[in-house]
Amino acid sequence: MSEDKLTIKFRCPQALEGLLPIPVPASLGLPGWLKAMPTKAFSALNLQEEQTVKRCPPFVDAMTNGFLIPLICDLRVEDGQITWDNDLPTGEINFPRSPISFHDPGQVTGTPLFDDDRFVVKFHNLWTIEAPAGYALYFTHPINRFDLPFTTLSGLVDCDRYVDNWIHFPANWHDTNFHGVLPKGTPIAQCIPVRRESWTSEVSAFTAEDTRRMHELQDALRREPDLYRRQFRA
Repeated sequence: MSEDKLTIKFRCPQALEGLLPIPVPASLGLPGWLKAMPTKAFSALNLQEEQTVKRCPPFVDAMTNGFLIPLICDLRVEDGQITWDNDLPTGEINFPRSPISFHDPGQVTGTPLFDDDRFVVKFHNLWTIEAPAGYALYFTHPINRFDLPFTTLSGLVDCDRYVDNWIHFPANWHDTNFHGVLPKGTPIAQCIPVRRESWTSEVSAFTAEDTRRMHELQDALRREPDLYRRQFRA
């Protein structure tokens, strides 16, 4: 497979080049709390040191998959109001000058998000995004980022075809007690390439051989807690 087929292309209007925070590989956008947390912690239940999620490859690998889309400017949140300063130049292309807008509550009628006294926010993204042929992009909340005061809604976009317009990100602002500044560059969405393929499923009970292999692997994992990392992690 050529290098070009593994490239996600992000483009912005020339007037905004150098002014917008750029999308980054998710591996470069890990939060400070993950970097600072210990790899082991004492378990009061088991009365011994146990590995933390920092040593859990699936937890970390999910967070480092794909790319992170950044907030385009600081958002100040005080007393239920969101304000910003975003002095962007004009250009030959019309684009949203605000970093955020809102969806009418009626658009989520019948969902758990509906609240007739609250809007669904929408983060504006000023990068067009192009995926290789045959790939869609799965946009979701930055994975395992429970520290953020919002939760981005998930969606799948055929970005190999829909390449010449913005993709914005609806989100549920769940932390109504948040006060302060959400900084420019905060990840507002994570995008993960997904190849369009047809799948079927196969359902069956364990064979005797399946059972034997499972018991062997479980025993090996008990002896060597890092076995998955060393032997199975791609």
